[in-house]
Amino acid sequence: MFKQIICIAAISAFISGCATTKDTNAPIPVDAAALEASLTKQETNILGAIDSCNQAQSAGYAQLSSQIESLNAKVAQLEVKKEAAVVPVVAPVQCPPSPIGDKFMLGAVEHVYVDEVKASFDTRIDTGAESSSLDARNIILFERDGSQWVRFDVFTQGEKQPAKTFESKVERFVRIKQDADNKSDRRPVIHAHLEIGQYKAETDLNLSDRSHLEYPLLLGRKFMQDIAVVDVGQTYVHGKKQDAKASKTK
Repeated sequence: MFKQIICIAAISAFISGCATTKDTNAPIPVDAAALEASLTKQETNILGAIDSCNQAQSAGYAQLSSQIESLNAKVAQLEVKKEAAVVPVVAPVQCPPSPIGDKFMLGAVEHVYVDEVKASFDTRIDTGAESSSLDARNIILFERDGSQWVRFDVFTQGEKQPAKTFESKVERFVRIKQDADNKSDRRPVIHAHLEIGQYKAETDLNLSDRSHLEYPLLLGRKFMQDIAVVDVGQTYVHGKKQDAKASKTK
């Protein structure tokens, strides 16, 4: 637009200059052919000036359009990069809380490793029994450094193999009543470290002769309380320890 205004101003000045003549008192004869030729030349110059202005304006418009297209292309590229950079956040699937919480599951029979006797046993998981018990023979109480200790034999590889003798500090004594007619049985209790599959736990085991029972080790409610639940329809949920042999009393 500014270029067009300059062109029009130049044309007006040109016309004014051409029309200005010295004022004389004497009349000047007019040459019609020369006047027509001059007017034709002026018209040609004016049209040429207008055409130059139009061409310059068109070139400016073309350059401006090219710049706009280039900017639009850059904006489009930036938007594509922005979309690619945005990583959608997938909300984790909320699983329903476990009905057993953080407790682990036990079957009615499990394979349990007892660190104090370095042996594994097929073990009865009994919710009906309060305490836990380990099959021990030749139980002998003695005193050591002012504390009560116990010496006992355990068939770590079954009754067909010789029993091994162990000693342990007595934590306390418990009285177990088998039935209404029998007297209570006073048993020494030792503290033991157990492994069931990948789980480790500690509990107290009372020592008693379980030769008349099927399983040499029994875990009762005190062991399971707050750490485990029992599915009586399953056995060996946690498998068997690979580096130890099972021991089972016949």
